[in-house]
Amino acid sequence: MMRVGIAADHGGFELKEQITSKLHDSGFEVEDYGARRLTPGDDYPDFVIPMAKDIALKKIERGIVICGSGIGACIAANKIQGVRAGTVHDGYSARQGVEDDDMSVICLGGRVIGPALAWHLVQIFLSARFSGQERHKRRLAKVTAEETKQ
Repeated sequence: MMRVGIAADHGGFELKEQITSKLHDSGFEVEDYGARRLTPGDDYPDFVIPMAKDIALKKIERGIVICGSGIGACIAANKIQGVRAGTVHDGYSARQGVEDDDMSVICLGGRVIGPALAWHLVQIFLSARFSGQERHKRRLAKVTAEETKQ
């Protein structure tokens, strides 16, 4: 079964707990990067960056990060070379992000979507596979080339 990482700050803590439970119930191996308890004022980079680094090191296969909007956590995850993260609030993007762009981290807004939709999106994301089509590989090679310049 796939090894999945999950991380959230206070804005996504409740949703993280709900998704973590559903992941366990579905047989996924889950690595919880925190927060471990609801702490108003904590900072998403403290949880998201360690998880993103483990994605880059291939210690986990996919990641789920949650903050209030999904945006800040997405920005933090994308700072790690080799990680492709996207803020997703619809099913098309959850699948297409993986199939076309080899997205490895889904970013959700805990204050934007509810638990039923979030779980639906996570299921789509985790079941999707990169297509490997030449045009997608060509585009990703351009992104990777730019990323490695820095």
